[in-house]
Amino acid sequence: MITGLDHVVALVSDIGAAKAAYQTLLGRAPSWQNSGDGADRVLFTLQNMSIELMAPSGAGPAADRMRELLEDREGMLASLCFRVADINKMHRRLDRVALKPDPIVEVESRDDTSGAVLHWKRTRAATELTRGVRMFFLELGAERPHSTETGAGPVIALDHVVVATEDSERAAALYGARLGLDMALDRSHHDWGQLMFFRCGDLVVEVVRRPVAGGDASHDRLWGFSWRVGDIDATRARLMAAGVDVSEVRNGRKPGTRVMTVRNGTCGIQTILLEQSPKPAA
Repeated sequence: MITGLDHVVALVSDIGAAKAAYQTLLGRAPSWQNSGDGADRVLFTLQNMSIELMAPSGAGPAADRMRELLEDREGMLASLCFRVADINKMHRRLDRVALKPDPIVEVESRDDTSGAVLHWKRTRAATELTRGVRMFFLELGAERPHSTETGAGPVIALDHVVVATEDSERAAALYGARLGLDMALDRSHHDWGQLMFFRCGDLVVEVVRRPVAGGDASHDRLWGFSWRVGDIDATRARLMAAGVDVSEVRNGRKPGTRVMTVRNGTCGIQTILLEQSPKPAA
């Protein structure tokens, strides 16, 4: 039923600072901006998904709730928003697998810059049944406009979004059996814990179990991003010139990959950049 990851919502405390930070990180301009319902929003749309930056604006229950969630943090990942081909079928499935979906609603968004309008249909699963991770399901009326490149070595797409769990069996049941995502990997290692990969379109929802003292076995949390780039050396040079603190480039855990860690300029969201070597010609 799920065809891909439409977007991930990141709550941020300062929309202007977050917009500038992600334009630098991604090497791309925003594709959509609007305000309303207690929030300011900026979207960056890549090849396979969008990231929506959302900051509380003004007074009211929605803005107050966002401030409560943020506490004193610069930012945090808040929601996974999956794309579906048929919202009615998805709603029936969510109901059948006891995820208690909200009624389907129609949503309209107008871009403050261009005046363009997008429509979609949406439902949400009950957060207490999705292990604390807010999950929306969208059927879009039209494709989102893509973000234009603004610098060398721009981010191309999302490679994976990371979910941290203390209960890998229940997390696997949620993402695999209930949501219907294809499990492509389940591997454990004494150095980095247990990794499970669930395919979602052409990216991966990576569920990681690294037990920690005082962890919450009943609630998972959105943890971070791995973004794809075409030339990681060019990306590193661009980010360093912009004053972003990045690690050295190193070989990734997956053969044929090179990665680096971004230590700031991400609104506090754990971030790595990944370059995949071209596949050899047949």
